[in-house]
Amino acid sequence: VQLQASGGGSVQAGGSLKLSCAASGRTFSSYAMGWFRQAPGKEREFVASISWSGGSTYYTDSVKGRFTASRDNAKNTVYLQMNSLKPEDTAVYYCAAGIAAIPGDYWGQGTLVTVSS
Repeated sequence: VQLQASGGGSVQAGGSLKLSCAASGRTFSSYAMGWFRQAPGKEREFVASISWSGGSTYYTDSVKGRFTASRDNAKNTVYLQMNSLKPEDTAVYYCAAGIAAIPGDYWGQGTLVTVSS
């Protein structure tokens, strides 16, 4: 599975962005998909994940109620809608695919999100 993330950019605090991650391969719909982020000087951390069917989602506490993960298996694409963005959301965001509920078998390149105060 090859993953291509996009949609990052610069936004002011309180704004919104929607990240996309396009996947290649016929088995996309078999995998859980996840979003991770890495802020400058920090380790990569889990943000959100969505099951293969889209029926289950998981979020780290700091983004609950603000971020929403979704997927369109017909388009081999997973999304991360980010609302009410905060400066501490600034990071490079990565998408990942895999079997586990918090997947990490395959990784895409990152997309930079910068939130200014």
